[in-house]
Amino acid sequence: MIPARDGQFDTDLLRQAFGCFPSGVTAFCGMIDGAPEGMAASSFTSVSLAPALVSVCVAKTSSTWPRLARLNRLGLSVLASEHGTVARSLASKNGDRFCGVDWTSADSGSVFVHGATLWLDCSVYNVVEAGDHDIVLLAIEALAMYPDVAPMVFHRSRFRDLTPMAA
Repeated sequence: MIPARDGQFDTDLLRQAFGCFPSGVTAFCGMIDGAPEGMAASSFTSVSLAPALVSVCVAKTSSTWPRLARLNRLGLSVLASEHGTVARSLASKNGDRFCGVDWTSADSGSVFVHGATLWLDCSVYNVVEAGDHDIVLLAIEALAMYPDVAPMVFHRSRFRDLTPMAA
């Protein structure tokens, strides 16, 4: 056990604590000037059924989010277990993030990663400031799901696969 009380912790310890909770990994992408633009986000969650909303948290230091924020539609792909190289590429700070990524764009301008377990075609519903991040609430306009595709999991700073529990 690693205890920390009364706010006596730094960002490294807090990052380690948040890493105890596994999350899915998404590609958050759109078309800008005829080219795909996007990033990886592991802070994705469902929010509401009516209206259909999800959220992604984006660091205020992101140079990608301000460009994506101007778009009418954004694609959110829940990455599959074999998408480790895709996630690392989309999370990189330099170079062509889509080099080697098999992707497609919708007529709406949303960009999706092939082989993902879920595609959500979204519009920005609201943005809420939250500390050093923005919580981006997204309205789901269309979706395609592939329930037999196993998702990628991010846990303790590593990409992992889901393993079924023994009965």
